Amino acid sequence: MEPAAYSYRDDASIPAFNDDKPIIVFDGHCVLCSRWARFVLKHDKQARFRLLTAQSEIGEALYAHYDIKTEDYNTNLLVQDGHVRIKSDGSLAMFGILGMPWSLMQVLRIIPRFIRDSIYSWIARNRFKWFGRKDVCFLPPKGSEDRFL
Repeated sequence: MEPAAYSYRDDASIPAFNDDKPIIVFDGHCVLCSRWARFVLKHDKQARFRLLTAQSEIGEALYAHYDIKTEDYNTNLLVQDGHVRIKSDGSLAMFGILGMPWSLMQVLRIIPRFIRDSIYSWIARNRFKWFGRKDVCFLPPKGSEDRFL
């Protein structure tokens, strides 16, 4: 059963945060995930998103709230309108929010979710081996600090 919209606001273990825009929660130690964050910053010209590392206090609390393992952060979270989207559903929604031409990725929704999520999970399991891991968590690039929680 999916938690009610904005259920995290009633969770005392989650610090209050500004959720007026969609929030991407990503693994700040993962090189692939950090590249995704940089991609979003570069192509989100209208500043539609806020970003947050999974290793932050709020990030860890959100993963725990939604019963998602916090040991390895095998999925990015998209928190939008009080709900969370994960794996391929979250990624495709992020592309959709970015607008054209990125929203064309929505065509991948014709692939059944269990197949998309299997591919997503396979990449997530191998991301450190293929792309690397940083010892230091991702830091916002100069001039984009206001885009991060």
